[in-house]
Amino acid sequence: MSLSDLSPSGNHLWQSTLCAVAAWLLTLTLRKNRAAVRYWIWLAASAKFLIPFSLLVSAGSQLGWRTLPAIKQPQFSMVVEQIGQPFALQTLRAVGAPASSEFPAVLLGLWFCGLAIGVVSWVRWWRRIRALQRSATPLYLDNLPIQAVSCSACLEPGVFGIRKPVLLLPAGIADRLPPAQLEAIVAHELCHVRRRDNLTAAIHMVVEAIFWFHPLLWWIRTRLVEERERACDEEVLKGVSDPRIYAEGILNVCKFYLRAPAICVSGVTGSDLKKRIEKIMAHRVARKLNPGRKFVLAVAGILVVGGPIVVGLVNAPPSQAQSRSQDAAAPAFEVASVKPNKSGTRGGNLNTEPGRLTITNLTLRTCIKAAYHLQDYQLTGGPGWPEAEHYDIVAKAENPAGDDQLMLMLQRLLAERFQLAFHRATKEMPGYALTVGKNGTKLHEVELAGNGWMRNHVDGLSGQEVSMARLAEVLSGRLGRPVLDQTGIKGVFDLKLAWTPDQSLARNPGEGKESAAVESASDASGVSIFTALQEQLGLKLEARKVPGEILVIDHIERPSEN
Repeated sequence: MSLSDLSPSGNHLWQSTLCAVAAWLLTLTLRKNRAAVRYWIWLAASAKFLIPFSLLVSAGSQLGWRTLPAIKQPQFSMVVEQIGQPFALQTLRAVGAPASSEFPAVLLGLWFCGLAIGVVSWVRWWRRIRALQRSATPLYLDNLPIQAVSCSACLEPGVFGIRKPVLLLPAGIADRLPPAQLEAIVAHELCHVRRRDNLTAAIHMVVEAIFWFHPLLWWIRTRLVEERERACDEEVLKGVSDPRIYAEGILNVCKFYLRAPAICVSGVTGSDLKKRIEKIMAHRVARKLNPGRKFVLAVAGILVVGGPIVVGLVNAPPSQAQSRSQDAAAPAFEVASVKPNKSGTRGGNLNTEPGRLTITNLTLRTCIKAAYHLQDYQLTGGPGWPEAEHYDIVAKAENPAGDDQLMLMLQRLLAERFQLAFHRATKEMPGYALTVGKNGTKLHEVELAGNGWMRNHVDGLSGQEVSMARLAEVLSGRLGRPVLDQTGIKGVFDLKLAWTPDQSLARNPGEGKESAAVESASDASGVSIFTALQEQLGLKLEARKVPGEILVIDHIERPSEN
């Protein structure tokens, strides 16, 4: 199975899992350093689940769009772009499952149920703690930067709230703990406030709600709680002369208040209590990061964040200046007149003569499609007025020029007079695959003599020395959707295809709802283009999602004066 076989959600999950494994390796390397460093590494691994690499690739692409010239895409960048596919729950599907299967809907339903259960559980906890806070009695402790309250519940000391945190203390705690122990416990809770632990815990709660099905996130939550409490222990021990006082304070809290704080409250007895007490009593001073370890962290951060951005830069679409420069290299008309057509009449035309182009009452969108030989589905982006405003264009070349040369000149005119800038992209869209019918083809290969041609007729098409790729291109124009040649047939052929005109867009009997069909076939006994292909050429059109090339308008302006 290749990377392209994975769904976008699958790509995102394995990327995030790989980052979590890398975070684990980093924390092993830094196990003798400060716990706060390891905590932020685990938090970064958790937050990665919310940030697909494709967002960073897109950011780099936008930066490149503004600043970089065209760069030939190396094979490596194409692979990284492939593994950076965007995450979207609506595309969640099993590998190999057909697009029409109900399996994605079932998975989405299960995911939503898990999300709802997690959210309801958190809301219940939050409302319970909120009710305790409202019914609590204010406490006035010396030199306390936040509000403290005494609640009647048998709850451990903890900090509740993010924007305006409140210290929750159980009633009677001052009578049960000696002043030195109580001071150490309060100092621990103030460390949670300074570190914004409730905010970072909420971030992980969001990640865990969305990806509740991923067991690695449960393990990350355990690591976060462990490192969070250890980081606060290290801070408290800096101000306590005897670590025994702090350790006994934690043990007394556990003795008198058996109920652990809620998941939305930063408490004092989280993580492995035995292991914590042993470390507190050992009172080992955590090492500061030396230059080598700082370098390792910096490199890891650059690779995770900068790598996808660099890929976006490498794969960035051409900038406006570049796309205009490409058109500027095209031949130009000797004289050209561009005028808005405000007649309000319907219908227009495009006429070509050797060295002369005349466009009457056509929208700018239609002119762009003609210049770049595009179907309607291949042009997107930009404002709405190019599709609504009509123009008359009369242009003359210095020398007699054929149709292809005139269209190149029209491309340059659009770039100069309308400031047209664009980039090309490929996207998956409803279309057709041209395949061989079950009884084989009825084509007869001919020698390539260089006299190939192909003509469209109202009721069909004909051609000489036509390749399958060329046939797929012409069929795409007739059907208004991309047609992908998957026949595997090489060589060229003389062919003739005829169908009933009103049936040219009739529904393919084998298609589902995504057919390009128009239901208004006038003659039920007529031959559709689908039937004609099967009976006359032995070929078949199958409806499916196919990659199609599109032109995306990045910038366009109303024309300058003549």
